[in-house]
Amino acid sequence: MLKHRYKSKPRKHKKPKKLIATAPNQLWSWDITYLKTTVSGIYFYLYMFIDIFSRKIVGWNIYKTESATIASNLVKHICLSENINQNELFLHSDNGAPMKGATMLMTLKELGVSASFSRPSVSDDNPFSESLFKTLKYNKCFIKEPFETLAEAIENIDLFVNWYNYEHQHSAIKFVTPDQRHKKQDLDILAARDAVYKAAKERTPSRWSGNTRNWDYINLVSLNPGKSDVDLNKS
Repeated sequence: MLKHRYKSKPRKHKKPKKLIATAPNQLWSWDITYLKTTVSGIYFYLYMFIDIFSRKIVGWNIYKTESATIASNLVKHICLSENINQNELFLHSDNGAPMKGATMLMTLKELGVSASFSRPSVSDDNPFSESLFKTLKYNKCFIKEPFETLAEAIENIDLFVNWYNYEHQHSAIKFVTPDQRHKKQDLDILAARDAVYKAAKERTPSRWSGNTRNWDYINLVSLNPGKSDVDLNKS
């Protein structure tokens, strides 16, 4: 009597496969977040796609509903704007209905995009999108009051995206902007910074107790790494 019957036995979900990006447009993450409106119980839905390697927001839009059809149309537009070719992109998301809807899955198959999914109710499996939404909602650009109209919401999020992509010097990518890294401009920027630091140390070595700051280019970014990979990234 203490054993689960077959149909009620809890399912075990394996951790998603580790994915690695070594350049932009190899691995994206996406999710949907609610935006409050002035009408209680009614929300706008922000769809947002981020490139995990560069941290650039490659596409977004706001709608009044959650829908696999809307998501599929949006991902088509983003893949076209980023010139994504067949079988070169992984798209990671959680297990929401718009993410796993038949229309969305069929669209990804047609585009040659491989789908990856988090475990149910495990937000850590999609950390890049979760972190991005937290950055959005605690940012000074974001209006804390509920939105009155869809146009107002779009205008506000557009302001944030422009700041995030083109002005925000992201700490996880050595304090360059996501757009600079997406265009691979960070190679020259980081090399120039390294030269400046080393020249400063040569001029006044007494100010330095050890090596100069590490401005090495980040060659890869992993999604859902194992414990050994996490330790390696920290070192």
